[in-house]
Amino acid sequence: MTHLWQHITALVLLAASTSMAFASELRTGQPAPAITLDTLDGRHIPLETLRGKTVILTFWATWCDPCRNELPLLSHYAQEHAQDNLVVLGFSLDTPDTLAQVREVASRLSFPTGLLGDPHVPGYGRIWRLPVSFVIDRNGLLVHDGWKDKQPEFTRERLERVVTPLLEKPSH
Repeated sequence: MTHLWQHITALVLLAASTSMAFASELRTGQPAPAITLDTLDGRHIPLETLRGKTVILTFWATWCDPCRNELPLLSHYAQEHAQDNLVVLGFSLDTPDTLAQVREVASRLSFPTGLLGDPHVPGYGRIWRLPVSFVIDRNGLLVHDGWKDKQPEFTRERLERVVTPLLEKPSH
């Protein structure tokens, strides 16, 4: 029995280190890993189709208290800067059995949202801390790695510092 637990422990450690390895592959200034949002209304939004826009990928859940503060802020910021080629994509870590709650939260957001399905996201690692967000510039390069934030929620000040300088202002 002890031998079995040693194998189980080894597998758990291997899985955790593999997940960390994927996240450690993230490099600011390098192309952002591919990801597709499958929205609640059935659309598919691959990151690569958003080239030319600044993109915020945000991972959240209905049971996450800090997410409840961040989501309205991101929604307002997305509305405010939609004409500046900003896109926010929301990936909920909720499970299909809480879809009604996800839809309720998503109905108050100005950006598309979908269920993530699997917390292991190739290139981004295992999504284990919420909220966590990543920012991709118009050229598809990762410019903000949310894993490196000590305080994970976006604040208005951080959005102004990190995202606003990347936005393309409309010409008048």
